[in-house]
Amino acid sequence: MKNILIVIDMQKDFIDGSLGTKEAQKIVDCVLDKISQYPKENIIATRDTHEENYLETQEGKNLPVVHCVRGTEGWEFDKRIAQVLDGVRVIDKPTFGSVDLAELLYNESKNKEIEVELVGLCTDICVVSNAILLKAKMPEMKISVDSACCAGVTPETHKAALTTLAMCQIKVK
Repeated sequence: MKNILIVIDMQKDFIDGSLGTKEAQKIVDCVLDKISQYPKENIIATRDTHEENYLETQEGKNLPVVHCVRGTEGWEFDKRIAQVLDGVRVIDKPTFGSVDLAELLYNESKNKEIEVELVGLCTDICVVSNAILLKAKMPEMKISVDSACCAGVTPETHKAALTTLAMCQIKVK
């Protein structure tokens, strides 16, 4: 059994940048602790990645706050998180959920049984999207989300996302 940690979008813009929240800032230490519990080869991090034309995209028209533009400071991982993620696999994703992540884990699961735990930001957008994509691709894989290591756009939407995850048979810790 291989246990894999997926660290979702622990980037400056989501923590203390253009879309930052006090809830996101509060989970950084918990995420750092969680990362320390896994060998680096068992960690995959995602990075929300937009281009200069973000405001022209469908997402940008619905969320007109420029964030996580490739190469900007806000796109980078939080400095403390970046230090512990040095050397791990990173997937840049142009939208909420990553089909590349799902495909990577699907291919890994062909050779060895794996379990996946997700942490990060934002519970109600990217964490839930990736967890459900993984469940759809690999319905028999054990998938969990550590609620203490996640934060939503608001506390209410964080809680709603956790309910959705549980209803989709993703274990909420």
